Amino acid sequence: MAPRTLAPAEAAALVGPVDTLGIPLGPGQPSEFLHALGTREEFTDLTVFGALLVDLYEVFMRPGVRYLSGFYGPAERFLRDSGAQIEFIPADFRRFARIAEQLSPRVVGTAATPPDADGFVSLSLHAGATVDAIHRAGADPDRILVVETNPKFPRTYGSDVHPHRVHVDEIDVIVESEREPFLLADIDATDADRAIAEHVATLVPDGATLQTGIGGIPSTVVGLLAHGDGGDYGVHSEMFTTGLMQLHLAGKVTNRHKGQFDGVSVTTFAAGTPELYRWLDENREVAFLPVDVVNAPDVIARNRSMITLNGALCVDLHGQVVADTIGGRQFSGIGGHEDFIAPSGLSLDDRSLVCLRSTATVDDAAISRIMPVLPEGWIVTTPRHQLDLVVTEHGVAHLRGRTVRERAAALAEVAAPEFRAELRERAARL
Repeated sequence: MAPRTLAPAEAAALVGPVDTLGIPLGPGQPSEFLHALGTREEFTDLTVFGALLVDLYEVFMRPGVRYLSGFYGPAERFLRDSGAQIEFIPADFRRFARIAEQLSPRVVGTAATPPDADGFVSLSLHAGATVDAIHRAGADPDRILVVETNPKFPRTYGSDVHPHRVHVDEIDVIVESEREPFLLADIDATDADRAIAEHVATLVPDGATLQTGIGGIPSTVVGLLAHGDGGDYGVHSEMFTTGLMQLHLAGKVTNRHKGQFDGVSVTTFAAGTPELYRWLDENREVAFLPVDVVNAPDVIARNRSMITLNGALCVDLHGQVVADTIGGRQFSGIGGHEDFIAPSGLSLDDRSLVCLRSTATVDDAAISRIMPVLPEGWIVTTPRHQLDLVVTEHGVAHLRGRTVRERAAALAEVAAPEFRAELRERAARL
């Protein structure tokens, strides 16, 4: 049956006062539809499952609306601090797919391109964890699939097994939009970021398969690789960024040596600049696959010379990583942190790098991000036994295969100089 094309308010009216709604992470969110939901006030018990909101949708400030998030961004933190019913679901990104299946929301919404000549919309910037939920909702007559089509979104592709598209026959409601896609500007690197990036670049061999994220450090690393002497890289990354596009444009990405998905860069979602979105449009050099494929540790481990780059908020002398909370309070999310760090121990050619500046400023005073122990109530994102390399602006700590005391001593040496004496003394006592 052909879908109905409705105005955003008409589509929003299909959501009941007591209902459930599922939306993708970040750039896959149907913004017109969500903003239209915010004009309503009669919700009794609306539960929404999503992650990394890209706008301050008023619906989440309405009484009777509860938002379950798998990843906090600035919008989630603002809404939570403003009194909205925002709660965090601890899970890494690939497990979002099973959570969406478990919650089985009656209404599922997503952004997509307009239909092509064969009636297929591309899921564009997000394959993520909701692909199966989208198809299940479309096939279930008791559920509603709302697809917000937008000609400003790039048409992207998946694989033969995971085609990254939905046919109009599966769609219940189309909402047409011309909003600009979510833009993520490049972050200016600090001197510490540049020093960290220089250390990292020396650890990336020719032919390596790369995973990077967002922020000043990964952007600077990719910039150094783009202008360096090395190359012949592959890409297998949860997120595709403007920096990875620039690595492609520099001729450094061939995807010849990965051992799987050869010939294409693999990702599950993209966020960046307008230039990135124009480059992705109709570009078959990048394959968008579901997150439970891209982030599966066994799939990651099958890549040759896999080099993963992830951040942290702090690391203690045991090597325990805190990456998504501050003082036990939710700040971001787990994402693919452990998924991409864990496989490095399965092959000596694979390396995982956890990168962080050595200090942070709290109440105008510098504190060490390399800590003797984690304070009471702080939450570990990635356990100590997964870590391989920890990089600060002061150097690289090699942890793989070393004893507890050796690891602690190595971490003390990459701390800021003013904190090393105490950390060395604490390391010696482990």
